[in-house]
Amino acid sequence: MARYNGAVCRLCRRENEKLYLKGERCYTNKCGIVRRGFAPGQHGQGQMRKKQTEYGLQLREKQKLRRTYGILEKQFANYFVIADRKKGITGENLLQILEQRLDNVIYRLGLGVSRKEARQLVLHGHFLVNGKKANIPSFLVKIGDVITIKEKSLSSPKIKELIEISNTRTVPEWIEYDTNTHVAKIKALPLREQIDIPVKEHLIVELYSK
Repeated sequence: MARYNGAVCRLCRRENEKLYLKGERCYTNKCGIVRRGFAPGQHGQGQMRKKQTEYGLQLREKQKLRRTYGILEKQFANYFVIADRKKGITGENLLQILEQRLDNVIYRLGLGVSRKEARQLVLHGHFLVNGKKANIPSFLVKIGDVITIKEKSLSSPKIKELIEISNTRTVPEWIEYDTNTHVAKIKALPLREQIDIPVKEHLIVELYSK
C-alpha cells in the first residue's frame, strides 16, 4: 500500500500551519513550525513572502486537508467524486467522508495520539467493527456501527496506555463512547460544525470544478 514516508514536519511547514501529524510533539517547542516557521527547501523563506494566486490558494487548501488525514492524491480525488455525487454541499460531504474513515474514528476516540498511529493500530488488527475484524484504515463507518478493541489487544501495554489517554480526551458528539467498556457506537454522521479542521472546503470544490 502506497503511503508518504517522508518527514511529516515538512508537510506542516509547507502549509505554514500545524496539522498535528505527530501527536503530543506538536504541542511542544520541538514542533517544526515553532522551530523553523518557514517552508522547507532552499528558497523556503522566500516562498512564504510570495503572493498566492487564486489557484495557489485552492491548491494549498486541498493539500492541507489531504495531508491532515494522511491520504494520497488518487484516493483523495476518489473521495471528492463520491462527495460530489451525494446530495448536499459537496465540500461538507467530503469532510464527512474523511471523518468516517476508521483510522480517523480511532484517532477521534483518543486511541491514537495521531492519525498515523491510529492507522498503524488498525492495520495491526486491534479493532473490531460490529464484531468482525477490521484492519483497513480507509473503511468507512456508518450510523449504528459498533467499534470495539479486540479482547487479546486489551492486554497490550501500548493499548492500555492509549486507553488511559482516551479517558482524558473529548469525543465528538456524533460518536458514543463508553470509557468503562471501551465500546464506541456511531450515533450520526458528523455535521460541519462538529469537524474541527480549519479548512476552506469551498476552495477545494472550486479547484476540482475547473
